[in-house]
Amino acid sequence: MKPPLIDSLQYANFSPKVFAQMREGGVDAVHVTIAYHESFREMVLNLERWNRWFEDHPDLIFKGTSAVDVRLAQESGRTAIFFGFQNPSPIEDDIGLVEICHQLGVRFMQLSYNNQSLLATGCYEAEDPGLTRMGRAVVAEMNRVGLVIDMSHSAERSTLEAIATSRRPIAITHANPHWWHPALRNKSDAVLSALTQAGGMLGFSLYPHHLKGGSDCTLESFCAMVAEAAGRYGAAQLGIGSDLCQDQPDSVVEWMRVGRWTKGIDYGEGSAGHAGFPPMPSWFRDNRDFGTLREGLLAAGLGEAEVDGIMGGNWLRFYEESFGPQ
Repeated sequence: MKPPLIDSLQYANFSPKVFAQMREGGVDAVHVTIAYHESFREMVLNLERWNRWFEDHPDLIFKGTSAVDVRLAQESGRTAIFFGFQNPSPIEDDIGLVEICHQLGVRFMQLSYNNQSLLATGCYEAEDPGLTRMGRAVVAEMNRVGLVIDMSHSAERSTLEAIATSRRPIAITHANPHWWHPALRNKSDAVLSALTQAGGMLGFSLYPHHLKGGSDCTLESFCAMVAEAAGRYGAAQLGIGSDLCQDQPDSVVEWMRVGRWTKGIDYGEGSAGHAGFPPMPSWFRDNRDFGTLREGLLAAGLGEAEVDGIMGGNWLRFYEESFGPQ
């Protein structure tokens, strides 16, 4: 069977149009965010909405919980949808909810978003004391049940401690190297070296605030960065986590960045005082543009097998190793 096409992070305003575009683009699996600041019960409401979409559009999408579902998606011409949290808020202060969330089908959870959580520090905090006592306990529980630790929005020390503490490889599903573009959300060489040496995965982000040149970033610049990262860390630990927020209204950014923790507006890094979504690069507007990205990676000098891995084969291997109990 041909290598799969996997995008390991999207937060689009999902709709039948977006699902149809996934099929047009040949996307076999997508990790979708189902919680930013939601409580457990609020997260369950989001699961209900997805269940209705699965019921209404079974010819386009279905719920994925294991790597086998990626192959099923390829065989049936559909897209497998995997669930993840960008914040540990749905487990509240109850470690028992880690296993419950896994039983509900969740496969990724960030230990923090931009702020300090009960588990770890977010990248916008001035100080980073590392994993908390609860954080270390939750890491062990996530390892046990097969819930992937995601440190995409976490601060440096917390991320390094998560890599060192986890018995299983972790993921940074959507970020880019700080040496290419020094956004606060991008990751240092020290973090990326530790991540990949421990068998973890980096998903390259296409969100403009994470790109050199922002919305004007060129395909050539992005793909040259991926090629350099492959030279530094090995192509086998790299994938795509586009962070596609297609069709979302600007009001959603306020929920993503602010939630309920402040009365003010956090405009976010690189937003120049505007709370809305920046335009995507012209060469990646939606799920139909993965072919353009693949061509760009080949043109940047990566081999076909390396590109097959980055476009999804590496994530499939990671899914096979990560989603089951240990």
